[in-house]
Amino acid sequence: MAAATALAPGLARKLKKVLETRTDSPDVLASLGTLSTFYAENSAQARRNLQATIEKRGLSINEEFLRASEAAQKALDAVELEVAGLAESCERIAKSLSSCEAVTGDIVATTEKLRLDLDNTKQHQEIVASFLHNYQLSPEEVYALREEELNQNFFKALSRVQKIHANCKLLVRTHHQRAGLELMDMMAVYQEGAFERLCRWVQAECRNLSDNDHPEVSELLKTASRFLNERPVLFKYCAEEVANTRHNALFRRFISALTRGGPGGMPRPIEVHAHDPLRYVGDMLGWLHQALASERELAMSLFCPDAPASTGDWSSKESDESASHLLFVLDRIFEGVCRPFKVRVEQVLQSQPSLILSYKLCNLLGFYSHMISDLLGKEAALSATLRDVKEAADRTFFDILKSRGDKLLRYPPPVSADLSPPPALAEVVPVLVDLIDTHNSMMVAVGASKPDFKPVIAALVDPIITMCERAAASYASKPSHQPVKRLNSLNLDTGKALLNAARRTTSTDPAGNLQDVPSLRKIFLINCVSVIRQPLLSYPAASGYVESLESSLEEYMSYIVEHEVATILEKCNLRSKVAYLKANPEMGDGGATANEQEMAPSNVAESLKIFLRLVGEGAVAEFGQVQDARLRNEACVRVAKELASAYKLIYDASPEYRSILRHSPEQMQTMLLGI
Repeated sequence: MAAATALAPGLARKLKKVLETRTDSPDVLASLGTLSTFYAENSAQARRNLQATIEKRGLSINEEFLRASEAAQKALDAVELEVAGLAESCERIAKSLSSCEAVTGDIVATTEKLRLDLDNTKQHQEIVASFLHNYQLSPEEVYALREEELNQNFFKALSRVQKIHANCKLLVRTHHQRAGLELMDMMAVYQEGAFERLCRWVQAECRNLSDNDHPEVSELLKTASRFLNERPVLFKYCAEEVANTRHNALFRRFISALTRGGPGGMPRPIEVHAHDPLRYVGDMLGWLHQALASERELAMSLFCPDAPASTGDWSSKESDESASHLLFVLDRIFEGVCRPFKVRVEQVLQSQPSLILSYKLCNLLGFYSHMISDLLGKEAALSATLRDVKEAADRTFFDILKSRGDKLLRYPPPVSADLSPPPALAEVVPVLVDLIDTHNSMMVAVGASKPDFKPVIAALVDPIITMCERAAASYASKPSHQPVKRLNSLNLDTGKALLNAARRTTSTDPAGNLQDVPSLRKIFLINCVSVIRQPLLSYPAASGYVESLESSLEEYMSYIVEHEVATILEKCNLRSKVAYLKANPEMGDGGATANEQEMAPSNVAESLKIFLRLVGEGAVAEFGQVQDARLRNEACVRVAKELASAYKLIYDASPEYRSILRHSPEQMQTMLLGI
């Protein structure tokens, strides 16, 4: 049964193939879509004739394609005929070329050789042109160097000559030494001729600079100066020409400024102010400084055109050779004005100016001397002239001070009764203050410092102090018309002691003023020195001299204080006792006994009673003759402290002394300072 139902192998394969065929593939769908366009009726007959229908359909499409491509086929046939004709023509041309190749081979070889020769010739031509450019001058450049009026073309040609000369040095190092030497000689001839022509032109241009007070240097002249700087000898000739030209021009301008003034009378001639020495000298110095700035700018434009026009030590920015040329030119230019300037300044100094005016002249000359020396150098003639007149002004100033001092020392004034400073001292102090004000307001050049003022103060004040010392030395004591107070409430021994004390040189009068001649001399000197010192305290410039004055004051103050303390202790018969205690400090430690007659407690007690009585009655000097209240108070305080120190020394010396003393050292010091 199974065998009966089995399909034939071929049919099974077809059936399997049909079943495995996918109906949703794009190709199947496209085929079905195309089939639907001409398969109109789905009948059994139509299905049996399907293959024939499809084949007819393909045949009709092919026929239609043949009809459509018939024109193209005809065109292709025509092209094929033409290509065949071209191929035939090319074959004929190839045969012709083959036949000509043998004939024209020599010509081609010759042409190739000529082409190579042409390339070599062009290369040689370029080499020759480059050589001529690097080692020869063009006719235009030769004309510019020798014939044409000097302009920028001349400098371009000269630069070319210098460049060629440098190239020849490189050429000499190769195997072309002969050519290099010949070319170098040729360029040297061009170069020397050009520099000589340039030097003559620069000298002529520099001579024209004297026609104008403030000449303008053209760019062409600056360029010429740069080139001439390479020839030191020619450059020096031009520098000398500039120096001589400007020397004469500046001398004429200076004399004209002194005597005639500016154009139209403005500014006025400098000598119009000859009656005012400070303005007269200041105007001349100002004119010289302004002229120096102008001439320096001109020299810098000529000899260092590339250097910045700064003020200060400009010479260090250039080579030493250029700096020497610049300084030489400026020195030569201003050499002519030195003598007329110096003569006029000396005339001013010989006219006996006042002390303040002569000091202002010294400061003014010192200021310009330092400033101009920085610009011209210390060895320049104008710098030396300024130093000379500055030294002359200093001599004049110190001569005036010396004459004033000699006059004061020749006739020292007498000491007044109140020990006040002499009138000459009061006249000197305002002058000293004016000098200090002038010193503080003086102009100082950049990089300089103010001169030391101590020699000026010493030259002015030292003779005054010497005069006061001589006046004090000639001061003699006068008999006192004031009665000396006596102590009436003491016993007989005390009265005798006071009587003996009164017979000695009295220390003070009833008003508390010292009567001792040496102390009066010192007080007089204290008054004089304090009057000088007081106005100087507010000026730093006088600080050094103030210290010496204060040292002298301290010496005088110490003298009157020590003398007054010694006099008081002598009156009380305590001076020897205090000296003994200072010489024997071990007494306070019990190392010695108070068994000496002088150091007996009774004698010490008697002397201390007299001491207390003198203190209570105001016998201690109040230094009324000292005019400075601060110094007067200081002297009183120092005397009180010294007396209190002596009292403390006695108080601490022995318990026996402490038992008889009613006041402690602190109480005694309070009493003395309260008087």
